[in-house]
Amino acid sequence: MRSAAIDNELLTLEKQYWDAIKSKDASTAARLTDDPCVVVGPQGVGQVDRKALAGMIEGAPYKLTKYRLDDRDVHVRAVADDVAVIAYKVQEDLVVDGKPTTLEAYDSSVWVRRDGKWVCALHTETLAGDPYGRH
Repeated sequence: MRSAAIDNELLTLEKQYWDAIKSKDASTAARLTDDPCVVVGPQGVGQVDRKALAGMIEGAPYKLTKYRLDDRDVHVRAVADDVAVIAYKVQEDLVVDGKPTTLEAYDSSVWVRRDGKWVCALHTETLAGDPYGRH
């Protein structure tokens, strides 16, 4: 079920999501999000509805100043006609507690097509580094 059109569409949607986070555009992020959406990251596992997600984006304690997706290493798999998975490496430039920092991570999302539009039903982020937590 691999399709270049789906690959490009999902990569575009992921970039729209990143752009929304960067500009703190909560309405765009909410529009791209399933209700609810499961999120997994270094802080744990959770589920957020669109309203909570919008509040998280508007009140984020950090500022995303730049992001770079490695377009050459994006993996997309259509699991069904209306379900697809995308995974990629991302580099994020952030300001946290007033200090600039850069991190690399591996992200994945599960997108579901509802009423003809793709929405993100699950998003994960794994920080790059030693898999055993050694520094």
